[in-house]
Amino acid sequence: MALERINAVGTSFFGRGSIGLLPDELKKRGFKRGLIVTDPFLYKNGTGDKVGACLLKAGVEYAIYYLVEPNPTTMVVGDCLEAARTLEVDLLVAVGGGSAIDTAKAVSIVMANGGRVEDYEGVDRSLNPGIPIVAVNTTAGTGSEVTSFYIVTDPVRHSKMCMVDPNCLVTIAVNDVDFMMSMPKALTASTGMDAMTHAIEAAVAKRATPYTDKDALWAMGVIGTYLPEAVADGNNEKAREMMAYAEYSAGMAFSNAGLGMVHAMAHSLGGLMNLPHGICNAVLLPFVMEFNGSKPVAAERYKKVVEGLKLPGAAAMTGEQAVKETVACIRRLSKEVGITQSLKELKVNPEDFRALAEVALKDSCMEDNPFKPTVQQVIEVYRNAYEWHD
Repeated sequence: MALERINAVGTSFFGRGSIGLLPDELKKRGFKRGLIVTDPFLYKNGTGDKVGACLLKAGVEYAIYYLVEPNPTTMVVGDCLEAARTLEVDLLVAVGGGSAIDTAKAVSIVMANGGRVEDYEGVDRSLNPGIPIVAVNTTAGTGSEVTSFYIVTDPVRHSKMCMVDPNCLVTIAVNDVDFMMSMPKALTASTGMDAMTHAIEAAVAKRATPYTDKDALWAMGVIGTYLPEAVADGNNEKAREMMAYAEYSAGMAFSNAGLGMVHAMAHSLGGLMNLPHGICNAVLLPFVMEFNGSKPVAAERYKKVVEGLKLPGAAAMTGEQAVKETVACIRRLSKEVGITQSLKELKVNPEDFRALAEVALKDSCMEDNPFKPTVQQVIEVYRNAYEWHD
């Protein structure tokens, strides 16, 4: 039996109104001074202060850093780090989706270990656990509140740095659907497809195990059922709650099994063009599935995905049939929730494909793909995703 390390978050709260459980949890832990890390929108609409009221109730003084942006850069991390050090905080409170949580993780690691965030690119690069983080999740997609991953954009190299480090794990995660009800349709769709990508990549990753499969397969079935409902009606509490559970489970799966070629290629696109991560994943996912599935070593793994997606006739399918059916299913789902279908629609320049492929091959997520492709193969997948039309 292979040895396995399981990474998991400390304490998690789920359900509508679960933010109300946070003050007592904070009191038990004795925090004194916190920094809320969020974006301008959530600051202006009062979400940051709503969470701040919970901190005050627990006797925790707080300030708000509200300049987080999509695809947070090293400069954003540096600014937030300076604020946290100046205030001498003992707690970071991320309010938002993956961008806010990843910013808090980066600040947490650098505060506890010194240096610059660039020093921690790669796997297990820090020595000490980061300072404690509370993550109040406002989306249902990234899984950042439960994973050992965080992503920071390096604007100098025009690339996304992927850090995989259990020392960044969140201490307390809150998935309260009250914070998710106002998510716009487009954001609901893109973050939901991000979660689906997490589940599928985790299921076919080289480090997949029965432990990670149970979360990945359950998550993809729930997302397939409830994502269209959440997009159609943002006030559908059941759909929102099930999506919160599913993205969390998918996060648990990929935090331990790893990801793959979709994320490596999406990180490259995001670093060069500052495109939304979830949309990049959604566009690339079926093309990478087709490519991976063309190799026997990976095709057999898609039999699991067929079962997870609850497609009819799963038990009798060959690996080749499983790839075909799962790709068709993902394309239907992506189209149903209104996701862009090709890189051409995102105005990606085909002249950049080689540079994008070279960066993608260096991304740490590529290591968990069922096999490592060549530069030319990655270019071909980008090209297929650019030229495809229904």
